Amino acid sequence: MSTAVLVDGGFFQKRYRALYDGAIDHDPKTVAKSLFTLALKHIDQESGEKLYRIFYYDCPPLAKKIHHPLTGKSIDFSKTPQADFQLQFFEELKKLRKVALRRGEIRDRGGWKVEKSKLANLLSQRIKVSDLTEADVRPDIVQKGVDMRIGLDIAALAFKRLADKIVLISGDSDFVPAAKLARREGIDFILDPMWNPINPDLHEHIDGLKSYSPRPKEQKK
Repeated sequence: MSTAVLVDGGFFQKRYRALYDGAIDHDPKTVAKSLFTLALKHIDQESGEKLYRIFYYDCPPLAKKIHHPLTGKSIDFSKTPQADFQLQFFEELKKLRKVALRRGEIRDRGGWKVEKSKLANLLSQRIKVSDLTEADVRPDIVQKGVDMRIGLDIAALAFKRLADKIVLISGDSDFVPAAKLARREGIDFILDPMWNPINPDLHEHIDGLKSYSPRPKEQKK
């Protein structure tokens, strides 16, 4: 039996920071190894199950130099700690065996966004614009192509019979059409939401729900 593990990178990194002790201080190599270990936990090697490949989907960091609307400060986003981490993380993934990196695109809409929690307070006049910090306002960017690449790879794996089981590490419901296709082709489809709650309706579109990452502290017994 061959298994392919597909990882929604943005979702993984968000949950990683929430679940792994000391994650904020982890270097790119440590995070890459943790991802690899997490994926392998879905492979039952004792029964002869084999890993086909790990597919990691994400976008490169924003590479743009602009002036912050609050401070007027010039910021080169290609040289921020976040951008440096992401690029190093991609390089570490490339070094790992049977890991394929699938990159989408970052689209800059040319505007700025206020963090949701601060925006609500701003609109309700609980705070003023002068109360916002530089970190509260960020470029209005969106990821493009990640969901499409996940769907295309699921379809290819199913139609070409490259894997008998697909594990998707994600919390997004956009995968449902691709999951239906895979299941119609006889593929066992497992969702790993890394303990993130999912919509109960999603259960009818998957063959199993399994998380191997550390449990959230509130769930530990």
